Amino acid sequence: MLAVFFVFAGVGFANDTIDMGRQPPLRFALAVFLSGLFAISYAYSGFRLRGKFWIAFPPLFAVQMLCMWLLANWLPETPIPVQLNAGQTDHLHLRLIFDGVAIITTVALGYAGFAHVSVSEAKRHVKLQLDKASLDSEMAAAREIQRVMVPEELPPVAGYAIESVYRPAAEVGGDFFQMIPLKSGRSLVVIGDVSGKGLRAAMIVSMIVGMLCAESEHTEEPAEILAELNRRLCGRTHGGFATCLVVRLEKGGCIALANAGHPSPYMNGADIRMAGSMPLGMVENASYEPASMDMRAGDRIVLITDGIPEAQNDAREMLGFGRVETLLREGASAHRIAEAALQHGQQDDITVISIVREG
Repeated sequence: MLAVFFVFAGVGFANDTIDMGRQPPLRFALAVFLSGLFAISYAYSGFRLRGKFWIAFPPLFAVQMLCMWLLANWLPETPIPVQLNAGQTDHLHLRLIFDGVAIITTVALGYAGFAHVSVSEAKRHVKLQLDKASLDSEMAAAREIQRVMVPEELPPVAGYAIESVYRPAAEVGGDFFQMIPLKSGRSLVVIGDVSGKGLRAAMIVSMIVGMLCAESEHTEEPAEILAELNRRLCGRTHGGFATCLVVRLEKGGCIALANAGHPSPYMNGADIRMAGSMPLGMVENASYEPASMDMRAGDRIVLITDGIPEAQNDAREMLGFGRVETLLREGASAHRIAEAALQHGQQDDITVISIVREG
């Protein structure tokens, strides 16, 4: 704005040159000041109104003309002399020199200001491009991690039909699930949710997935796996935590479960009551109670993350666990449950895993 002021203040000096220095000093100074001030007003209205700058132009122009008219009537120019004496000639000569120097100075200051703005904007543009490139690189890395924590294809499990749906709320989410074949021929189904979003959450998930694979080599007990995960994560989540549910499937239909603060699973539309437990990464000596049950042919277990019941519409009404249970009792598929949450109003990542015991 100062650059605009200086460039157009030169108009006031140019007008004084045209008038042959006949303006009184006070009028001369005010004319120069008003020329720069109204130029700033035009520029500011253009920045603020963009394509609608014409709304502000007529009233500003009218005010400018009124101010100049009042100034001319309040401080009129001196009459044009028929002949200049030596003193008047010297005064005019000095006045014109002053105007010329002032015009050069104001124009130089104005263009120096424009040059400074151009250089600053160029630096800002370069910085934005570098930041964008860095962010794109981070997001690319996060997407690669996403592929690890949410497998595109699930390995087959004998005796079970498994369906999964994952709908992140952002480019990189905090939900994860894994299918891990065990040495004994059994399989682990793991679902979880890391607090937070973005690259930090994705990195925590990558740690959990790596620990899961490593720990399942030493024990196949869901409660022991969760206890070891919790021990390793404590102090490494930077104030965050993760909920996790581990289900072990056996060929005969027997399943073993353990829960670390995750929403309870559902068996045939009714939630499976499990003992309360702490999420992973909060208390180092936390313990997790095992549970077991048998699945008969046609039975279905559904695992969800809290993005399903916490889906919220414009009226801030949540989908709720009650509606989720109603959908499950009606036999809704994993895709139908996820779609219901999306239509209601997705607020968080949505993950659904359906496990059906085949006959």
